[in-house]
Amino acid sequence: MKKLAHKFVSVLMAVVVLLTTMSFSVDMHYCGDMLVDFSIVEQVKSCGMEKVETDCENLNITQKSCCTDTQLIVEGADNMKVSFDQLSFDQQIFITSFTYSYLNLFKGVASKKISFKDYPPPFVKQDVQVLHQTFLI
Repeated sequence: MKKLAHKFVSVLMAVVVLLTTMSFSVDMHYCGDMLVDFSIVEQVKSCGMEKVETDCENLNITQKSCCTDTQLIVEGADNMKVSFDQLSFDQQIFITSFTYSYLNLFKGVASKKISFKDYPPPFVKQDVQVLHQTFLI
């Protein structure tokens, strides 16, 4: 279960990084107040209202078309790496001291010399249990 949760979280984090760095644009075509077409990949198709034939003699330049094209641009993060130069002096001191103390946690402990290793244990002259006659039954 722990491995499955670990894999799920790592895939989720990879998707989050992918979505935050990806840029895309959404094109939308409105005819009046009504959305006619939208597209993420290619140009939107128009509804054909722009091609209304006008009389050459009665040309009215001030009349606007009822159709509008809008484009929504979502830009992803370009620079995800924080430079060490952009940090304040206090942050730099904190990072260096934390790194130094963290790496020193894993240094090996100096081996302690056992001083009595070369000496034999004391000689037992008599068995104490027999001497005091204490036996476990």
